[in-house]
Amino acid sequence: MSDAVAPESAPEKVVLTDEQLLARFQASKNPPPGSALLGFRMVAVNREAMTVEVAFDAKTDFCNPMRQIQGGYLCAMLDECMSVAGMVASDMTCVLPTLEMKTSFLRPGLPGPIRGIGRVIKYGRTIAFTEGELYDAEGRLLAKATASPPQSDGGHARPSIADGVYRGAHRVRSRCKSGVNQVYIRCRRIGCGSGGS
Repeated sequence: MSDAVAPESAPEKVVLTDEQLLARFQASKNPPPGSALLGFRMVAVNREAMTVEVAFDAKTDFCNPMRQIQGGYLCAMLDECMSVAGMVASDMTCVLPTLEMKTSFLRPGLPGPIRGIGRVIKYGRTIAFTEGELYDAEGRLLAKATASPPQSDGGHARPSIADGVYRGAHRVRSRCKSGVNQVYIRCRRIGCGSGGS
């Protein structure tokens, strides 16, 4: 008779359907404060197409002197759409902090409901390429954006450009010809200034 114990198998990963994932977003009782400020509400999720549809409530508090929604709020809405699309594309295993974002404003946004669409165009090994669009209540396109967020799994990020910017960097001292100590940041794994995707 052997005293050997059979190794436990790893628990099987539970994959939620789009409807279950949408229900979890909608039932969230503790949304991030920035999302709550924007009136963020998840409307639809399509993991296969790597897209999400989001509703926002553009408040009059967001208006500039021309009574139009200030562009920074529209950028925040676009960022939410694209970031959530990236999380959905990763099966909710990664967050995608925005590294850079390019926005085109096509018409003024006014207070009231705004619909956002976020999609992942390409989900690479260390970086994703995302697009976002905002529409007014009449379905007119207000703004478009593209972004290139690095992937992060909540503190255990894969090597990316962001490793040297946000984490994984260390200080290096060197002495210049005049004998003055210089301190600069050197990125681990990818080297400063390298792009890698």
